[in-house]
Amino acid sequence: MIVDDSILRSEERAGFRLRQLYRSHGYTPFRMSKFEEYDLYVRNKNFLVSDNVITFTDTSGRLMALKPDVTLSIVKNTRDDPQTVSKLYYHENVYRISEKSRTFREISQVGLECLGAVDLWCKAEVLTLAAESLLAVSPDYILDVSHLGILSAAVEAAGLSEEGAQKVFQYAGEKNLHDIDKTLEEEGLPTEKGGLLKALITLKSTPDEAVSALASLFANTPAAPLVAEFSDLIALLPKERLRVDFSVVNDMNYYSGLVFRGFVNGIPTGILSGGEYSRLMRKMGKKSDALGFAVYLDLLEELAAPPADGGADAVILYDDSSSLPLLFSLAEKLVREGRRVETMRALPDGMPAKTLFRVGKEQVVTIENHA
Repeated sequence: MIVDDSILRSEERAGFRLRQLYRSHGYTPFRMSKFEEYDLYVRNKNFLVSDNVITFTDTSGRLMALKPDVTLSIVKNTRDDPQTVSKLYYHENVYRISEKSRTFREISQVGLECLGAVDLWCKAEVLTLAAESLLAVSPDYILDVSHLGILSAAVEAAGLSEEGAQKVFQYAGEKNLHDIDKTLEEEGLPTEKGGLLKALITLKSTPDEAVSALASLFANTPAAPLVAEFSDLIALLPKERLRVDFSVVNDMNYYSGLVFRGFVNGIPTGILSGGEYSRLMRKMGKKSDALGFAVYLDLLEELAAPPADGGADAVILYDDSSSLPLLFSLAEKLVREGRRVETMRALPDGMPAKTLFRVGKEQVVTIENHA
């Protein structure tokens, strides 16, 4: 049978394409339980998109949770081997409050994780697969890319206290220059000390111009090697679909290095999010490094619906005198050819059909291009 993917919803179609994409690059499927012990999420609640978790008590008395996140489960349940690379992909349901309805929903999520001896090649592959994932959803996409190591260097250059630095990271994510200056003043520092940070989060240029500006801003600083690596990775991506944006900030307790977020036209929020999360690995007692991303398929419902159904490819008309074997064999033959078939006694007024068949007692009459 020929499969017609027009019957699939947007998120189903994207899920199949993304799984095929990841498998073609050597990633293997990872399957897991629908729930984990609630303690896993309590200890890492800042890593979650939302701290609203559905819980229940199992038969042994343990407090369990319906899985609100996949990455935490993968980190917990995979072997920690910093000498090799594990490349995994998943297509799982998670349970979160929907941004659209504000009620709990079972949400389909596709993504990949690269764990272990993560090197520059691994980072390049994951970043390019993030771009290809967005392209598989829509050709009209944007990938925002940042680097927390470079951002941290700019924050450190300001000379802030630990508390002040945490505030400034938040303000950087908001591009809030006013409160960055205010925090500097509160700590008795001149606002000029935040010049490098403010220049970083307000970069407005093409990717090539941004890379050139970064090289100039961080020349002869300890962050220069990070800038060089970041520039090499940026060079691999389609320039017209890329934004270098250092306001892309994830929780510094979990993430390090590359962070990125993807958008497609027609959906107001990001549908893809990812980055390096080696700090999470350390927090969970793992020696390996890791990076990955997730595509939030539930958001694809907001994309334009496929064209309305244009009717059957073929309509078979029959009556009490029609040969049952002839009717059956004709219907089966047309379905095997990949055609959509409707069988009925009378054709409703105005119903379109590319081909109309009338089955009699001994023969079939065909009418092509019926309108």
